[in-house]
Amino acid sequence: MMSDCVLCAEFGEEVLFKTNHWRIIVVHDDVKAPAFCRVIWHNHVAEMTDLSPDERTEFMNAVYAVETAMREVLQPAKINLASLGNVVPHLHWHIIARFTEDACFPAPIWANAVRESALRLPENWVQQVQQKLISYFQAA
Repeated sequence: MMSDCVLCAEFGEEVLFKTNHWRIIVVHDDVKAPAFCRVIWHNHVAEMTDLSPDERTEFMNAVYAVETAMREVLQPAKINLASLGNVVPHLHWHIIARFTEDACFPAPIWANAVRESALRLPENWVQQVQQKLISYFQAA
């Protein structure tokens, strides 16, 4: 763990599920992406190849589980998966549900907004996704 890394410690996060190796959180602070989750590897590593092959499989299975749950609950036009780490070099994946009504669609959420979002998500989408994740990982 690095003391200056914002992803090393859980601080004020809404954690949907976690294991000894990773955690799944909801990102609430991005108005251009109202349905946004992250899967964060607990140990401070920067790249997927810093993990063993088994750890990579485990980590990507978590990413796929979030994508599946978000697709089932939200029925988006598209899911964006991104692992950047240029600003925060701590291994994490972004799972972002995209909708034709969102502020930037079809451009990335990091682009300038092209419209005011007309998107209305179910109020309990986070709890629905969390329940699907719990069911998925308990069955695995």
